[in-house]
Amino acid sequence: MTSWIDRRAMLLRVGSAAAVAGGMPLALWAGEDPTGGDPLNSMQWPTLRKQYLGDAPMRFSQDVVVKGPAFADDAMNVPVLIDARALSSVGGGVERIDVVSDRNPIREVLSFEPLRCLPMLAFRFRMEQASPVRAMVKTRDGQWHVGSTWVQAAGGGCTVPGTTRADGSWSRTLNQVQTRFFSNVLAGSQRLRVRIMHPMDTGLVAGIPAFYVESLQLMDDAGRVWWRLALHEPVSENPLLTFELPERPNGILRLAGRDNNGNPIGAEVSA
Repeated sequence: MTSWIDRRAMLLRVGSAAAVAGGMPLALWAGEDPTGGDPLNSMQWPTLRKQYLGDAPMRFSQDVVVKGPAFADDAMNVPVLIDARALSSVGGGVERIDVVSDRNPIREVLSFEPLRCLPMLAFRFRMEQASPVRAMVKTRDGQWHVGSTWVQAAGGGCTVPGTTRADGSWSRTLNQVQTRFFSNVLAGSQRLRVRIMHPMDTGLVAGIPAFYVESLQLMDDAGRVWWRLALHEPVSENPLLTFELPERPNGILRLAGRDNNGNPIGAEVSA
């Protein structure tokens, strides 16, 4: 005689098989969350978390603000603002900010170490398709705080050449730098805008290898580094970057960096 326990086990096995046969992941049928609790319900998030954060402690946080357009009209120039000022007094302050796009063929966008400036950054990047865009902020106590937004996009931004690559003008302006300070934009800070002329090739266009600005940092006369930035292929052509400094430094600031082919980037920034 079959007991009710045996019958229940049989029904569970039959139900599981039916769910899998019908295309439903077993974890989902069993009531588990395949997105790992992601507020944007992205199926890519568990892989991203494992790849970039490993087993480090993390939480989704409204203290990390990620602003982007609801719909990106130009998938090659998607504006994003990251603001983690709310974490300035948490866990010893912000150590670094990593920005990724879940569904891009190259997910890493950039990594930012604020050091002596505010944990804020604005920039533009390429999107291949609609995707969550995330800022993963690490505080000095080892905790990660993740903020996200969803950006709709027609797509194709990573797999077509930029304007200066298409017309051949990139070689005449390569690694030229433009900088400008703006006063009284944000209370208690000075805004610095930096543009670097570079084609920022993703390597995903046939016949055009990856060619992009790889690293940048800003130093003062005393040799102190105010911020450090590592860029990746999805950052838009002729990167336009905006930083918030808590004060306007005295003297001359120096911008230094290089692209992935070893070409140096350097400029004096008049404070």
